Amino acid sequence: MTVIDRFLKYVTFDTQSDESTGVTPSTAKQMVFAQYLKTELEELGLEDISLDENGYLFATLPANVEREIPTIGFIAHMDTSPDMSGENVSPRIVEKYEGGDIVLSEADHIILSPSQFPELKDHVGEDLIVTDGHTLLGADDKAGIAEIVAAVAYLKAHPEIEHGKIRIGFNPDEEIGLGAHKFDVEKFGCKWAYTMDGGEVGELEFENFNAAAAKVHVKGRNVHPGYAKNKMINSMLVANEFVAMLPADETPATTDGYEGFFHLVGMEGEVESSTLSYIIRDHDREKFEARKSFIKVCADRLNEKYGADTVTVELKDQYYNMRQQVEPLMHIIDIAFAAMKEAGVEPKVKAIRGGTDGAQLSFKGLPCPNIFAGGLNFHGRYEFVPVQSIEKAMNVIVKIAELTAKRYK
Repeated sequence: MTVIDRFLKYVTFDTQSDESTGVTPSTAKQMVFAQYLKTELEELGLEDISLDENGYLFATLPANVEREIPTIGFIAHMDTSPDMSGENVSPRIVEKYEGGDIVLSEADHIILSPSQFPELKDHVGEDLIVTDGHTLLGADDKAGIAEIVAAVAYLKAHPEIEHGKIRIGFNPDEEIGLGAHKFDVEKFGCKWAYTMDGGEVGELEFENFNAAAAKVHVKGRNVHPGYAKNKMINSMLVANEFVAMLPADETPATTDGYEGFFHLVGMEGEVESSTLSYIIRDHDREKFEARKSFIKVCADRLNEKYGADTVTVELKDQYYNMRQQVEPLMHIIDIAFAAMKEAGVEPKVKAIRGGTDGAQLSFKGLPCPNIFAGGLNFHGRYEFVPVQSIEKAMNVIVKIAELTAKRYK
């Protein structure tokens, strides 16, 4: 079975996570996929295979040399984003893409166009796996899973490639920020690991956003509208005032690179009460803390205007920038960099405008930079992944295993 065969099989599993359930995994369908993967790993002849009640699947490819080589790991997440349906994914391959529009759904006039997604132009001549326009694809992160499984299968079939003990880990709920929360780092037993969860070919990431979530609750006062003067407080209008207090040029749509943002991800309400949901992001820790403080300042100003406790804020840190954990161990970046070079991939070291399980795992004692999985336009109907990108990522995994063993000769 090729890495592409595996990927096309994996995306048939609907594995959306759901932050509202309060259980792990957050959806039962993730466990269905985990059980399928467990069977596949057993058929490959891997060892120490375990699937716990929370949906964390671990397995081992034993070392094929006797000398002491650090145990390394490769990790990917099983869930897909709640932002769009992952049910009945219907992928197809556009062979030798010529550079024009790709009609995803003729009936519904859904088109993947380089005029809207110029990154398509970087993949002219390649074979692109696309959706039918009605679901996401699931390359985030089933491409990563396929690459890891295929790489391990390749190493097992090619014993002439020396390698140490390799652990693989597949976890649930990364898309809702909980992928690493119940990840047993001690049981995983690695010196370091790599998440295969990046985007474009060559991406190598060891710094990411500091991240927090904010719930802004607004309490109103409802009075008959005919007699409401100087009495009614419409929580929805107060909520709009709060939104307007945050910088309009510090949103995801207006920032890039190392620029942080406030992102309004949800709002609901009526006159009596409203809730705003934000995520707060910044690479710089001091700026990150300042953003959280500013959210509270905005609430205080509105409370001065409308009365105490009109606006309350719940803040919760989600993860931090992994750079401080990885920098003292830069040889793990050097190995990945060299592996890409040997696999014919030009490394592109960049900061993640987001987070990965690796960020949280790094703070749990498992340094864990992130490597490209090859997909683009994640979380929506326009998601695609080049066949060649998946194959290159698989080759990088093989090379990392090989170069780690060579380093410890």
